[in-house]
Amino acid sequence: MDKEWDHQDFLDRGLAFLRTWQATHVPALNTLNTSAPLHVRPYVATDRPLLLVLAPHLVIGLAPWRDPAKMLAFMWQAIAEAADTAGPDAALLVAEDDRGVPLGFVSVARNRDFTGDIRAYIGELAVTEDAEGKGASRALMRAAEEWARDRGYRLVVLDTRATNTHARAFYRRLGYVEESVRLVKVLV
Repeated sequence: MDKEWDHQDFLDRGLAFLRTWQATHVPALNTLNTSAPLHVRPYVATDRPLLLVLAPHLVIGLAPWRDPAKMLAFMWQAIAEAADTAGPDAALLVAEDDRGVPLGFVSVARNRDFTGDIRAYIGELAVTEDAEGKGASRALMRAAEEWARDRGYRLVVLDTRATNTHARAFYRRLGYVEESVRLVKVLV
């Protein structure tokens, strides 16, 4: 996006969306029907509050030298960009239950690696706490992989934080393997 983001304004708007969305959807999430099939569909504009609500899940395992407020603002911006760029080379997908209650989202896009090979890159994956362990993340990943397969991509790539052991275990169960490790040294 070309627009410069006002982090505090974005945070304020996000918190307002969060309060409205929680008041409407949290009671429904507390009665999540775990035996009903999940449906994955493309993002629509009315999903934006869900995305803002779930953004804090994307900073789990944040390194202590990172500013959480800046990282959260960055994640909100990345989510907004994923919503705005959905098309032939990118998708933002939302999982919902049989009542249409949104449970989580995944973003996936065409990406070129350092060798020039084209692959699918999963930028964000997050589900509500009540949907964790109930198949929403797995359904979203399956849909993202299907999106990549439909475009002839051979690889699906994603990043997660080294300290996010829960996510790393989840991705391993889906068949993902670790390819590289980033090392950081804080200079004092």
